[in-house]
Amino acid sequence: MSQPAKSPGEAAQPQGQTLLFVACFAALVATSFSFIIRVLCMDAWQVYFGLSETQKGEIFGAGMWPFGLSIVLFSLIIDRVGYGKSMIFAFACHTVSAILLISAKDYWWLYAGSILNGLAAGTVEAVINPAIASAYPKAKTKMLTILHAGWPAGMVFAGIPILLLGMSWQVRVGIIFIPVILYGLLLLKARFPVSERVVAGVSYREMLAEPGAIGCLIVLYMICMELNRVFRLENLTNTGFIDLPSLPFTIAIAVITLGYLAYTRSLGRPMYILLLFVMILLATTELGIDSWVSDLMKKPMGELGLPGGLLLIYMQIIMMVLRFCIGPIERALKPLGVLFTCAVLAAVGLLFLSKAAGAAILVAATIYGVGKTFFWPVTLGLCAERFPRGGALTLNAVSGVGMLGVGIIGSQILGFWQDTSIDRELLARDKAAHARLMAKEEKRSVFGHYRSLDQKAVNEVADKLALFAARSATPYEQKLAQDPAYQTLVRNAYDHLVRKEGDTSAKSFEEMHKALAELKVLVDKAEADIVAKDQALLDDVTTAAKRSVMGRVAALPAIMAVCYLALILYFVSKGGYKAIDLMAEKGGGH
Repeated sequence: MSQPAKSPGEAAQPQGQTLLFVACFAALVATSFSFIIRVLCMDAWQVYFGLSETQKGEIFGAGMWPFGLSIVLFSLIIDRVGYGKSMIFAFACHTVSAILLISAKDYWWLYAGSILNGLAAGTVEAVINPAIASAYPKAKTKMLTILHAGWPAGMVFAGIPILLLGMSWQVRVGIIFIPVILYGLLLLKARFPVSERVVAGVSYREMLAEPGAIGCLIVLYMICMELNRVFRLENLTNTGFIDLPSLPFTIAIAVITLGYLAYTRSLGRPMYILLLFVMILLATTELGIDSWVSDLMKKPMGELGLPGGLLLIYMQIIMMVLRFCIGPIERALKPLGVLFTCAVLAAVGLLFLSKAAGAAILVAATIYGVGKTFFWPVTLGLCAERFPRGGALTLNAVSGVGMLGVGIIGSQILGFWQDTSIDRELLARDKAAHARLMAKEEKRSVFGHYRSLDQKAVNEVADKLALFAARSATPYEQKLAQDPAYQTLVRNAYDHLVRKEGDTSAKSFEEMHKALAELKVLVDKAEADIVAKDQALLDDVTTAAKRSVMGRVAALPAIMAVCYLALILYFVSKGGYKAIDLMAEKGGGH
């Protein structure tokens, strides 16, 4: 790999910039490939390796938390380590991850491969965002947005063939090597620019001062809460919303934040702190309900003979195409104008989704998809233009907070709204079913008291029907016992309904099957028909609740729109929005 360029934008000028951009774009496509392929392989892995639902969740989570951790930590050292060396690390993680996944022998291979995948994803983001911002100092928002067309592009190019063509999970994982090898080859000749911050002579202390102690507190809290969840530690407080992690993590947050404040003597730039909070709303709006939109479209898409998952691909195509077209849009509206417009469209799309039916859902999903298209990359561009002294840290910390925030805070907001909607809807539809399916005890959150579905009762309904369907399709007990798919159903039902908390002992298929029979989970047709009514009611109520929640979620982009409008008015009062040019400041020019 060649030496880095000596100044922002140098990167061998047009030809070198283009090569660097294509290499970074390919790296992001590889990251997207890895994400969507793991998602689409999960059900096949469950059957092949006999995974429980909990293990599936752990494997998926193992690809997420390392992302938030690595993108922030690499941002602190990337100017010293170098972009090139960091990308070599990402390439190695991507490669080893794919090898582990394609040759997996059991759960732990999948778990280790997913952790490396998350580290690769976070490192790629930590490099490509500041690298492109430094390579194109006069067009940061435009080029960062086009760069981030690589994420939906990866979803499209990996998702379509997997959804439409029959592939084994090994072949699916093997597809990851295509973009990984491509960006690895491109990196051999790419020249990375020196960070704009470094060239301008902005010190490390000044970089840390941009997010300040408040920014440090927010990022640390997110990281520690996520690690607390991963390692299954008990929270120090449980208020239902803004909880404190275990005592060691809480002490670490306090000590590091106070040390950060003493070193930087800065609480942080107010606008940046505002953007960190807004990013949690943004990430929840963009990422929190994607699967719900797909669920709402299952029936209309099924009537057309198409898988419901294609709707997500359709929305990714919208995002990919529009991100390539950001240039004239950004010139006309400026970053804050783009974000304000997108927030309004997202709010309208979500309100429409909460009411639409049939094919109209596609129209509503299109409005929502257009609305969320520019959220993430234009926010990065805004941070790059207004906080260049923060270098990679201010640029990437906002992404880390978004990814972690949607799981730690956003999911709790969505969960509370969904639980209260289901409680109300089920009680109105069928009081007897409400008594059977809702948990008896109320739970507490910062939003108030609520009751959730009794997950064991819900699992019992689903497991009874799944086992009955499998037994009806293959009535021969001996053949069923040898069917991996049926074994997985039995294992999941046993874990849901029989296994006690803390019990990790291995059970034979025969033991689990006998326990389920004694519990009367293996129902006949007459019983299955009764259970099916509960399942149909649950499906209807859950769909209605998701629609209701989408109407509430519209409040999040509405709040974002108010924040963006306030910032627009602030800049109008100051003579208009302008990007900060560190090199011009250094040279005393304009």
